[in-house]
Amino acid sequence: MRRFLREHSLTLVFAGLFLAALVGQLFTGHADYNERQAALGQPLLSLGSYLFSADYLVDVTENWQSEYLQFFLYVTATVWLIQKGSPESKPAGKVGHESDEEQQVGQYATESSPTWARAGGWRTAVFSKSLGLAMLVLFLFSWSMQWVAGWYANNSDPLAEKMGLFQYFLSADFWNRSLQNWQSEFLAIASMAILSVYLRQRGSPESKPVGSAHSVSDESG
Repeated sequence: MRRFLREHSLTLVFAGLFLAALVGQLFTGHADYNERQAALGQPLLSLGSYLFSADYLVDVTENWQSEYLQFFLYVTATVWLIQKGSPESKPAGKVGHESDEEQQVGQYATESSPTWARAGGWRTAVFSKSLGLAMLVLFLFSWSMQWVAGWYANNSDPLAEKMGLFQYFLSADFWNRSLQNWQSEFLAIASMAILSVYLRQRGSPESKPVGSAHSVSDESG
C-alpha cells in the first residue's frame, strides 16, 4: 500500500485537492446563492437542493470545460508548434508526428509497448491520438453540460429573459461564461511556455535542469 501511495501520489494528492475544493465550492456557492435569493425576496434552497441545482452545475462545468480545452489544444498544438528553450516544447528538428521508430510503434514497438502500439493499422492510429481525443471528448461533454445547465439556470431566474436551448447557446451569458475561462487558460499556457525558458524549478519535470542553457528545449530536470 505504501508503495502504491508513493507511486501514485501526484494523482491522489490532486484528486484529494479537487474533492476538497468541490466541497468548498458547494458550501460557499450555496451561501452566495441564498444571499442573492434573499435579496430578491425569492425562496431559499437547502444544501441538498443546491447540490443538484443548475446554478451549482453550471458553475462547476464552466471551469471543467476550459481546463479540458486547454489540455486538448496543448497536447495537439505542441505536435507542430514550438517555443525555443522551453521544456514544454520539442526541438525544431522534431516538429510533426515523428517517425515510427522514434515513436516505437508497429515493427519498432518493444515487448513492453502497449498492445495497440504494436498492433498496427487503425488501432495504432487511434491509440496514437488517444490522449488528444480523450481531452476533446471531455471538453465537449463538460461544455455541453455547461450549456444545458446554464440554460436551465437562466430560465429559472425570474429576472432573466426566457430562452430556448439553442437561443441560449448564442446568448451573451453563455459566451461570457465560456470566454472568461478560455482567456485565462490561453494566458496560462503562453506564460508557462515562455517563463520556463528563463526560470527554473529544481527537481520538477516541468522545468529544465537549473544549469541548462536558456536556449535548450525538450529537456526536463
